[in-house]
Amino acid sequence: MSKLMLGNQAVARGLYEAGVDVVSSYPGTPSTEITEFAAKYDDFHSEWAPNEKVACETAIGASIGGARSFCAMKHVGLNVAADPLFTVAYSGVNGGLVIGVADDPGMHSSQNEQDSRHYAIASKVAMVEPSDSGECKEFTKMAYELSEKFDTPVILRLSTRVSHSQSVVEECERVPHDIGKYEKNIGKYVMMPANAIKRHVVVEERLKKLTEYAEDCPFNTVEMNSVEIGVITSGIAYEYAKEALGDKASYLKLGLINPLPVKLIKDFAAKVKKLYVIEELDDIIETHCRKIGLDPIGKAEFTYLGEYSQSYLKDKILGEKDEFVTYPENVPVRPPVMCAGCPHRGVFYTLKKLGVMVSGDIGCYTLGAAAPLCAMDTTICMGASVSGLHGFNIARKGEYEHKAVAVIGDSTFIHSGITGLINIAYNASNSTVIVLDNSITGMTGHQNNPANGFNIKGDPASAVSIEAVCHAVGIDRVRVVDPANLAETEAVIKEELAADAPSVIITRRPCALLKTVKHKPPVKVDPDKCRSCKACMRIGCPAISMSTGKAKIDNTLCVGCGLCTQMCKFDAIEE
Repeated sequence: MSKLMLGNQAVARGLYEAGVDVVSSYPGTPSTEITEFAAKYDDFHSEWAPNEKVACETAIGASIGGARSFCAMKHVGLNVAADPLFTVAYSGVNGGLVIGVADDPGMHSSQNEQDSRHYAIASKVAMVEPSDSGECKEFTKMAYELSEKFDTPVILRLSTRVSHSQSVVEECERVPHDIGKYEKNIGKYVMMPANAIKRHVVVEERLKKLTEYAEDCPFNTVEMNSVEIGVITSGIAYEYAKEALGDKASYLKLGLINPLPVKLIKDFAAKVKKLYVIEELDDIIETHCRKIGLDPIGKAEFTYLGEYSQSYLKDKILGEKDEFVTYPENVPVRPPVMCAGCPHRGVFYTLKKLGVMVSGDIGCYTLGAAAPLCAMDTTICMGASVSGLHGFNIARKGEYEHKAVAVIGDSTFIHSGITGLINIAYNASNSTVIVLDNSITGMTGHQNNPANGFNIKGDPASAVSIEAVCHAVGIDRVRVVDPANLAETEAVIKEELAADAPSVIITRRPCALLKTVKHKPPVKVDPDKCRSCKACMRIGCPAISMSTGKAKIDNTLCVGCGLCTQMCKFDAIEE
């Protein structure tokens, strides 16, 4: 039966049909839905792990145990999982092991545009890249055969457009995969130097065999049309090129993108008059072409930045410009903002009011950097807020100890904030960490995590006590506040900043969008009392606006959190 599916949904279907037994991931846009859809199948185990490294190691363990296994992450998550990746490249697999990685050209939801193909090259593992949902399913299934045939982990590279676009997928039956026999093999699986040096030989031999396989494998296809233009491409860039150029060009679509073939590319290049390499982000395919003696048109013509499009390629290659509907220049921008009733808003309002330096992290609360709050100084990566604050305070030799904080979400704290907190306690910097506990992994779409007491299927699970963890690692001062209470929040932050000891403040209130949260009725403005002072506008709530000189509250957005009522000095905002 045929169905329209998201690319991520199709990957999950591929896992099901391939007989996968274990899926472990950490949510990260644009990869998150793979595991969410996988969890809908009861035929195999799916879970959210605390971070990508743990997820990858779980999948590796399952593979060594003989099962087909999978983990998914976004491109920056592969940074976290790189440690086990580079070593499992040496040890190889028992059951097939596939690692799904979704890149984010255009940085729709990410802090950089890194190209995950570099990881495949550096770790010397196979990487495949589908261009649509149908290929997402088929390449996932084929990746397991590739993994087991060549004793290698395989990276399945996606991108935002492939993950989140829809195309037709043909559903097939699940083919159960028998758990392979486990046999103790110290030389293969114990990667101490004496064994690893021998496995490196195996890796290099495997790469040679994979390169030979790439010359005539089902992942790579040639479409000969016009000999005037030849395009070497992969992934979503193939779809853009095909739509832009149609039959005016011939195409070599590379589905196995590490290792890349040599003879196949040379033969294709010899058949066309003008050769282009079209690839988003870095010049991986182009560099390979140059290494084997070709001189294609690549990044000299096409940008390293962001996403491509059909119109962009048509203009660059054919000189044809598409017509677009233009909008007036005065259309206001609509930047992302924290939701009405967001529990983080009161914290950031207070931090801005106090004028403290804020070491930030990755999550919904990163929006605390946006106007009008502008209450964040740094954001680097998951967990960096805590470690970064420690380094900042040490570097400033105590100057900021009483006027700097770190902010980190509950899921991110579990992901990689705990080790930074251990560093604060162990190396004794007078640092204050605020854990913004909204009882969910918010930014990626409300996934459960080890701190909220529910697993991926919504079943009750053990819940990490953030307070107990903080005490256990050596933090004596741990406070819990309701961030909707501005006076209490401000008082506690002041007290902990003033203390000559490391401390943690947990601001605990569930995300306003959780279905289990019961909201109060919307508040309203009494226009006769409103003095148009705009104090209520300072919190950046999307439910509040100014109309005919008076504050106005949209009762379709307001959830009655009460922050604005606490700010109004004239009692103009009423419950």
